[in-house]
Amino acid sequence: MSTPNTKGFQVAVIGGGVCGLACAIALQNAGIAVEIFEAAVSFGEVGAGIGLGPNAIRALEAMGLLNAVLGKLPPGSLSSKGFLFYSGVGNHELVYDYPPAPEDASISMHRAVFLDALVGLVDPRHTHFNKRCTSISELPASPGRLVVHFQDGSTHETDVVLGADGIKSVVRDFVVRASGAAVGGANEKHVAFSNTAAYRGLIPAALLKAAGFKTQLTDRPACFIGPDKHVIVVPIKNGELINVAAFSARYDVPIGSQDPPAGTPWVDEISREDLQKEFEGWGSDIATLLRFMPEKTIRWSVHVVYPPLESYARGRVALLGDAAHAMLPHLGAGAGQGIEDAFLLTRLLSHPQASVGNVQAILQVYSDIRRPRSQMVWDASQRAGAVYDGHGPRGPTAQGSAEDLRDLWKPVWRHDLDAEFEDAIGKLRSNTTF
Repeated sequence: MSTPNTKGFQVAVIGGGVCGLACAIALQNAGIAVEIFEAAVSFGEVGAGIGLGPNAIRALEAMGLLNAVLGKLPPGSLSSKGFLFYSGVGNHELVYDYPPAPEDASISMHRAVFLDALVGLVDPRHTHFNKRCTSISELPASPGRLVVHFQDGSTHETDVVLGADGIKSVVRDFVVRASGAAVGGANEKHVAFSNTAAYRGLIPAALLKAAGFKTQLTDRPACFIGPDKHVIVVPIKNGELINVAAFSARYDVPIGSQDPPAGTPWVDEISREDLQKEFEGWGSDIATLLRFMPEKTIRWSVHVVYPPLESYARGRVALLGDAAHAMLPHLGAGAGQGIEDAFLLTRLLSHPQASVGNVQAILQVYSDIRRPRSQMVWDASQRAGAVYDGHGPRGPTAQGSAEDLRDLWKPVWRHDLDAEFEDAIGKLRSNTTF
């Protein structure tokens, strides 16, 4: 469980979600003194499933965490399935078959399963619950030393703070205000409504078949695309259940220019009838699918980090995961970006030449390397949703959509993590940090 502190500095990880927990365990296993602070009473995740693409799989394996995750999943869960795209209107013709490739093996799972796989690997002596961070400050008497303040009035002193506290991050406030953002400004929080709503539900496959659902559902995920909307269906539990995620978006207003109606929570419920009206005019299979959604369907008003951050680091504080770059879910790539963040942070902080004296420079290089990468994926996720919804660069025709869908995941999945690390080391050598 616990290993001696070999680095001479202490790290506080704020947030025990997917990337925070992975990062804390990897740091702990590298011999770095780490304390993890979680706002809830136990490790847990709101939301639905997560997808971990080949890039995230490679990072988890390199951090020594993949086997623990696979141990919680049925055999064969790590596989390459590609994606099937059908027209959501008319007769649901196949628009594009995104081909599976052996090197593109990925996993889909519920977030709770991922966390359950990792909780046994974290040292409980250095895990703190009911600790909601309210602010970060620097200790005047000790330059560089940080104080984490919590809602219960307690504090914690440390050398390094890593903010994995999600899209509503408090740690981000500390980082952003250093880059010139005016306190109280409209974009100070860098959180914006994406003009997208997501509706989720689980439906027994036997019900759909008995009701005349015609599209053949295999073990491969499928996406029904159409005007301003799309519906993703993923068979789970050996095909017994269909996991449904329906999306509706507006393209007539820019992201961040409008908020949901006043008082609308980020997560609420709408009636099945209202959801059916939202997709009125779509094909018969979508009509059938929506008839079996829950009577009260959960609706997520999807928010993202926007405008993009100018830096993921300030001093000895750095951000990772959704705190840094929460994005639209249309490539299933958000969790993977957080895991990539954790992987690079862990490799840099555990480097033999890393020390308390140069950790600030290390975190800045981490930001310089990760920011372009994660922003590329952020942009690609937004673009993917536009393609699904008939707003791709080549237009809404089946041929145009097929061309836009080709190689959609390639730049996300085929990322070279080792080259990224070597790039970071090169920067640290060139600026004489190493």
